Amino acid sequence: MFLRKVWVCCLMKRKKVLVALGGIVIVLGVTWFLCQKKEGASTITPEYVFTYAENQVENYPTTQGAYKFAELVYAKTNGRIKIKVHPGGELGDEVSVIKQIQYGGIDFARVSIMTLSETVPMFNVLQLPYLYDSSDDMWRILDGDIGQEFMDSLEDYKMEALSWYDAGARHIYTTDKKITRLEDMAGLRIRIAESQLMDALLKGLGAVPVPMAYSEVYSALETGKIDGAENNLPSYESMKHYKVANYITLDGHNRIPELQVASLSTWNKLSEQDQDIIKSCAKESAEYERMLWKNQEKTSKRIVESSGCTITELSEDEIKRFREAVMPIYKEICGPYTDLIDKILTSKE
Repeated sequence: MFLRKVWVCCLMKRKKVLVALGGIVIVLGVTWFLCQKKEGASTITPEYVFTYAENQVENYPTTQGAYKFAELVYAKTNGRIKIKVHPGGELGDEVSVIKQIQYGGIDFARVSIMTLSETVPMFNVLQLPYLYDSSDDMWRILDGDIGQEFMDSLEDYKMEALSWYDAGARHIYTTDKKITRLEDMAGLRIRIAESQLMDALLKGLGAVPVPMAYSEVYSALETGKIDGAENNLPSYESMKHYKVANYITLDGHNRIPELQVASLSTWNKLSEQDQDIIKSCAKESAEYERMLWKNQEKTSKRIVESSGCTITELSEDEIKRFREAVMPIYKEICGPYTDLIDKILTSKE
């Protein structure tokens, strides 16, 4: 009797073990099936895989806009079109990127019109000093018929324009004194990027332009080699220039927008439907990038203010004096495009 009870007990335990093992097998089987299904969904083979060149770092607003653009295109084409963003200048500087875009070596890019104007001189018009009264004024022009005229012109240069990105307004900052009127600019040594327009602008304001590599600006400000520089607020803050140049005047002498572009050879491979999707995604990403830029400007301004820097805003009358001082540049730099300049100025009336 005792042996029988032991035998029955063993049988029952064996049955429980088998049931447990069976349950484990079922769970593992279901898990394997779901993983295979998920893996299959994530390994869709795109019809197109395109490159996107971006020279800014990962967390910069334009780079985040590029990622948003790629994400939207992938989603709205159900994975048929994949765009791989290469940030931090991985595919070369903007000058070489534009050349590669023209010849189909790169498919998409975000470029500054400052660089683009070296290839397409017409774009110098959009960076003329004090051309816009405000950010809203600039977007009214760029998002309208005039902006479209500029975008359409790129087709002659083997590029397709997709959408406008923001890069803020550029301001003057100095080490020893604040700028409150035009006379304060006299004789100041101000760093500029290598640019005919910026050279003429600073001379028109009475300053001495000093071409210099961007990486050298902090040291030059700290040692007194220059008296100041000019750039947008996020750059002034992120490069720590505010630590050695405590005075910034928000004169907004330039507003230099940027463009998302596609290689025309890439563009012509796509169906009309895909072209419409990509343009729609580019415009949606532009709205996102502009929002990020506004937020970054607010954050940078707050950081600069809290550090004890002096922020000066010029009066409307003084801005008018600054603008009048540089008006000869309009003809000097953009003489062939006076009709286009007049169209922009007239649109404000």
